Amino acid sequence: MKQALPARVVLVAGLHAEARRRAVDRLLEAEPGALAVHHDLGRIGSGEVHRVLRDRWGTVERARVDLVHSCMSCTLRVDLVPLLCGLAERGEHRLYVVESWDGVDPRSVAEALTATLVDDRPVTGWLHLAGVATAVDADRLIADLATTEEVDERGLAVAEEDERTVAEVLARQVEYPTCLVLDGDVPAAERERCSAVLLQLNPAALVVPPEREALSAVAEGGFDAAAAAARQDPGAVQPPDHCEAGEVRTLTWRRSRPLHPERLHRALDDLVPAALRSRGRFWLASHPDTMLAWDAAGAALAVESHGPWLAALPDAAWEMVSEQRRAAAALDWCTEHGDRCQCLTFTGVGLDTRRLTEVLDSCLLTDEELAAGYRREDGTEDPFDAIIATAP
Repeated sequence: MKQALPARVVLVAGLHAEARRRAVDRLLEAEPGALAVHHDLGRIGSGEVHRVLRDRWGTVERARVDLVHSCMSCTLRVDLVPLLCGLAERGEHRLYVVESWDGVDPRSVAEALTATLVDDRPVTGWLHLAGVATAVDADRLIADLATTEEVDERGLAVAEEDERTVAEVLARQVEYPTCLVLDGDVPAAERERCSAVLLQLNPAALVVPPEREALSAVAEGGFDAAAAAARQDPGAVQPPDHCEAGEVRTLTWRRSRPLHPERLHRALDDLVPAALRSRGRFWLASHPDTMLAWDAAGAALAVESHGPWLAALPDAAWEMVSEQRRAAAALDWCTEHGDRCQCLTFTGVGLDTRRLTEVLDSCLLTDEELAAGYRREDGTEDPFDAIIATAP
């Protein structure tokens, strides 16, 4: 019987290849007639990508695929999406399982599967993204979120100059989907600790074991790529103030006065390694109109300009930003500063929230500095100037 359009697709991502593969295997077993598609990037450094199709009994096809513009995202758009649309037209399979490569960000694949045009028609006419899951190994989760290794050191790079860290890749894989598959034979206490880390990093996700029944439910729903992107937007997210489960703690530090750039820069060596993961938006006294995004994992911090605060824009420009960003600004709004604020979230095992709060508070402008107005001291350089100057 030919399957109706649009065909169901489930995306399974994960840095931990064995855990990811087991999750795909369980999905293939749970859905008779399902087909898995995997792009093997093990030889991408030599310009080779291999596409592997398999069902519950084994490999159906293995073919070499041209790497488009030395870009994995381009290759997925050019190869994966047309392939799935063609298979969907034939209607021979009940479900397609896209198994991502270790270091690939699931967001890039999910958006290719939902926003690409095929023959000038939306891909959603052929494909329905039913779910996105990331599989993790409980025995490696916390260590990999804390490591300073780069993906290239583990042979997991997806481009010639892939400078991402293992922790950064894993954190993004965990924070994007609505299903997290917790694999691995570990003691109950460690499993609970890993579950707490996953849920505090991604409160929107369901943590499930690698079992057929739990995974088959992923294939029966729908995935909202726009909502998932909003959850990762530092300008739009509104995280809970505090969460604690055993040793795993999350603190969201919110304040309504600016940070002193030099004091903040000196404190980074204390702040960044304090948590497995920290992220959010912050306000510098030296750049009052620019929202800065904080993104740290594995003791490595990235700071980028995230555009102007809405309070720095004319009212007419508000329509140019997302609805989620406007909603977040409304929640943060105060008469004096508009949406300018500090909103940084720290998650870790054994996190010293009191000490962390003290260090962060010490970086704020004092009452006297606020009253006098911030001025850069003679002969000093703002360590964040270069970030603002190079922002697009």
